[in-house]
Amino acid sequence: MVGKSLFHLLASAALLAGLAACDGGGGVQPGVVNTQAASGYRGETGRVVAIREVPIRGGSGSGANDGTLIGGGVGAAGGAAIGAATTNSVGGAVVGGLLGAVGGAIAGTAIDRSSTRRGIEVTVQTDTGGQLKIAQPDDGDVQTGDRVQVVYDRNGVAKAVRDPNPPRG
Repeated sequence: MVGKSLFHLLASAALLAGLAACDGGGGVQPGVVNTQAASGYRGETGRVVAIREVPIRGGSGSGANDGTLIGGGVGAAGGAAIGAATTNSVGGAVVGGLLGAVGGAIAGTAIDRSSTRRGIEVTVQTDTGGQLKIAQPDDGDVQTGDRVQVVYDRNGVAKAVRDPNPPRG
């Protein structure tokens, strides 16, 4: 009876944490926010014409992040302890640990994604005449007036980086 109640409690907590992960939160997702280019802009170069501070949502949206790993570990430990205490068996500890790990990982991911950090929106006037606005973490790499390249990570997230080979002229 207690095991069934524990299962329902943990399942409800996991469901609530999953729904909390759907919250858009404040801030913008890193990458290209807006483009006024008529065609594709992969690999474009240009000049930074404006930079403004914006909050950036945490988490990349895929893969394991700190919140997932920490939440999963804490959830597994807590779930195993509760499962062992309520059922007085190893099986209960294993089931509690598994449910706790899943619930903790979901909750950790939700918390990580809803957090924001300081970022910048970089407005780039491209060499082809278009304009890109890219939200990215502020690592101090680009300044207004710099020549930049738009590069993409393996997830397709754009970032403006200082052009290592600016045109001579």
